[in-house]
Amino acid sequence: MTTALRIGVAGLGTVGAALVAILEDRRSLLTSICGRPIEVRAVTARNRDKDRGIDLSGAQWFDNALDLAQDGDIDVFVELIGGEGDPAHSAIRTALQRGLHVVTANKALLARHGLELAGLAERQGVILNYEAAVAGGIPVIKTLRESLSGNRVGRVFGILNGTCNYILTRMENEGISFADCLEDAQRLGYAEADPTFDIEGNDTAHKLAILTSLAFGTEMAADEIYLEGISNISQDDIRAAADLGYRIKLLGVAQRTESGIEQRVHPTMVPLDSTIAQVDGVTNAVAIESDVVGELLLTGPGAGGEATASAVMGDLADIAKSRSGNQQAPAFGQPVTSLQPYRRARMRSHEGGYFIRMTVEDRAGVFASIASRMAENAISLESIVQKPKTHSTEIRPQTVILVTHETTEASIRTAIAAIEAEGYLTGAAQVIRIERPKHT
Repeated sequence: MTTALRIGVAGLGTVGAALVAILEDRRSLLTSICGRPIEVRAVTARNRDKDRGIDLSGAQWFDNALDLAQDGDIDVFVELIGGEGDPAHSAIRTALQRGLHVVTANKALLARHGLELAGLAERQGVILNYEAAVAGGIPVIKTLRESLSGNRVGRVFGILNGTCNYILTRMENEGISFADCLEDAQRLGYAEADPTFDIEGNDTAHKLAILTSLAFGTEMAADEIYLEGISNISQDDIRAAADLGYRIKLLGVAQRTESGIEQRVHPTMVPLDSTIAQVDGVTNAVAIESDVVGELLLTGPGAGGEATASAVMGDLADIAKSRSGNQQAPAFGQPVTSLQPYRRARMRSHEGGYFIRMTVEDRAGVFASIASRMAENAISLESIVQKPKTHSTEIRPQTVILVTHETTEASIRTAIAAIEAEGYLTGAAQVIRIERPKHT
């Protein structure tokens, strides 16, 4: 009789409950596909008595994840707790040291401890899978780790956080403020009670760090990512972008340059006719540019119980098929000892240029002064627009919008500092990169 793959699930929230439901509902199909059954033998969760709508009568309960990892009668430890520290970190380390395969959806933990855990898995001869950690149900990890073997990746970028994409989509479609949209997203469950991790770009940065290591064969460098969130995006920016033929998205971008690897997370203007501009709501999208196949764009649900559980299920199916675990690629595509040290790219020109919005006092010479400060820093302007005055005789601040050609971040910041020193700005200048994808 074929031996079942025995799994222990740590965490029975939305994803954990959905995973157990899929395993039960698709038992026969999965057995046929994998060549053996996949059975939930042990679980742990904070509340044993909660009704989750799933049958756990055949599973052994443990008080905590560490006990499950140490003593569960299992082959695979599935970590769905979250958080970059304990108990998730200690439980996964314990499981790997014990010789168990591990499946996790924990991007924060992988961004901080992924190489340590991958090295441990390699030494123990077991599998560490984490498809669900990046972009939910989109199979981007397998694509980079396995399907694009032999390709040299030049750039990987995309929309990696559904909460931010939902907020920006509604701001544009409904004309509501960031604050009002965030409040509504929290009410609907798309944003956490404390949304900082999402809206300030940290979640995207953790996912980007993982993709960077896979794409370029480098060690993880989560602390080397330039980071901006979306909390400063206003309706003025949304409308100005539309007038110029762009849409604002929060993008994570990693690319290979002659001087090293560039990683950045920030609001970005993308052309309205690009494919990535059409990705709305909580949907995620990841674009991969490589030398052999060109450009791939993967889109799909980036979060949610069923989408994330589907990715976890795919990882489990791979382990069930592998039997010994030796048929799988290393966690980061190559042995950890073969990964190159991360080398941060030097400052260089941003090819897409920049959008700059400033509110200035309505007085003579302001327009000319702005143009002069830009010229002094060798910044070429594609367009400069001053919003027309109203018919009111009252003197009011005016909005000036600039779109630059290719230039460097340092030049932009130096020019803006010089403009601020002139004393006619009212409020801070808004600076947003413009990204012009090749085909997306």
